[in-house]
Amino acid sequence: MEEKNLHIAMYPWFAISHLNAFLQLSNKLAERGHKISFLLPEKTQAKFEPFNLHKHLINFVPVAVPFVDGLPPGTETTADVPNPLLPLVMTAMDLTEPAIEAILSHLKPHFVFYDFTHWLPQLAHKLGITAIRYCFVGSATAGYLLSPERKHSEKILTEADMMKPPPGFPSSIIKLSPHEARGMVAMTVTEFGGIPFFKRQLLAYTLCDAIGIKTCKEIEGPYCDYIRSQFGKPVILAGPVLPEPPRSVLEPKWEKLLGGFEAKSLIYCAFGSECSMKKDQFQELVLGFEITGLPFLAALKPPIGCDTIESALPEGFEDRVKGRGFVHGGWVQQQLILNHPSVGCFVTHCGSSSLSEAMMTDCQLVFLPNVGDQIIQAKMMAGDLKVGVEVEKGEEDGLFTREGVCRAVKTVMDENSEVGKQVRDNHAKHTQFLRKQGLESSYIDGFVLKLHGLLR
Repeated sequence: MEEKNLHIAMYPWFAISHLNAFLQLSNKLAERGHKISFLLPEKTQAKFEPFNLHKHLINFVPVAVPFVDGLPPGTETTADVPNPLLPLVMTAMDLTEPAIEAILSHLKPHFVFYDFTHWLPQLAHKLGITAIRYCFVGSATAGYLLSPERKHSEKILTEADMMKPPPGFPSSIIKLSPHEARGMVAMTVTEFGGIPFFKRQLLAYTLCDAIGIKTCKEIEGPYCDYIRSQFGKPVILAGPVLPEPPRSVLEPKWEKLLGGFEAKSLIYCAFGSECSMKKDQFQELVLGFEITGLPFLAALKPPIGCDTIESALPEGFEDRVKGRGFVHGGWVQQQLILNHPSVGCFVTHCGSSSLSEAMMTDCQLVFLPNVGDQIIQAKMMAGDLKVGVEVEKGEEDGLFTREGVCRAVKTVMDENSEVGKQVRDNHAKHTQFLRKQGLESSYIDGFVLKLHGLLR
């Protein structure tokens, strides 16, 4: 008997990377005939229209973002504000609860997928809707940070607690430095929309009907089993959810710039739409690229306290790297740049979308994580899978140096480096696995089958 088509509502956290990840999954589901109601801020809709590949099945439902004192007028997503204001964006999203209830009451979907809105499962259950907590950053991150074994509700975690994995965690390779652990401990108590960030996350996982994860059992199987045992919830895997091939072409200015360099010679660096570095670390980063002697393109936000990229560059830097080094402060066509023949190395903050795009190329990978899930992702990619190299940072202060940046890049780019050879081989094997014919399709089909088994 043929399975009926599903109707799924999506309500991701108001961050570009989260909206993008949920839309990628939506496209895969709509490709199989399932109807998607995608809830997102009303003025942000236009930015995502080009990436809706099934407009007859994916319907964007605009959500008005309430005014919150302290947020600039017109704020809709985290891209609109500096990092210190992110908790207020969460407050605004929480205030949409009555509107979301009205929308879902009218739409009557079978499922609602969410991530940070911890209140959504109870609302969904009241309306007879099944709630799926969708995690696109991988199960290792959720398992390490959020495991109930850490007893978040019973005590305030210490730096020593966070430096080691929780009991029963599948990997002993993933461990945090004192500086990283301090950052994680701070996150556990940071107010995020009125409640501590980790408490919000724990509620999101414990109140759902099932946990959906963007990953493959062949890569993260033990971590997925750990999540299942820890939260006592069905865990359904969506597979790699690969980015769709770009439907546009590279802008002429970038084509001309990149086309002027030899194959696989150029370093490309980007840290996503939200990462703003401190000025001294920004300067160490670009000086590290300079001393490699290689051509580079860095697409970065101006550092904290600087209005423009140009005002933040080290003295004399532009003259010294003229013709081979470029630092750009705006948005770029990342997927197309990563696939350009001249690009040989990608220095990334380990955002999930960036890693997905990178793993589908043969660019060598250097990891320079900034916060939270990025740190665990970097350790898994560099330590567990060994597909790239992480830039060394100070154990106590978390700072990196220009020499450390240069060393990491040279390690993966040097044909004679033993470590470089190992990560290149491992990267190639994983890319080949992800591109295996039928892999993604079989995972999405299995994901849909599991959803049918969860219907109320």
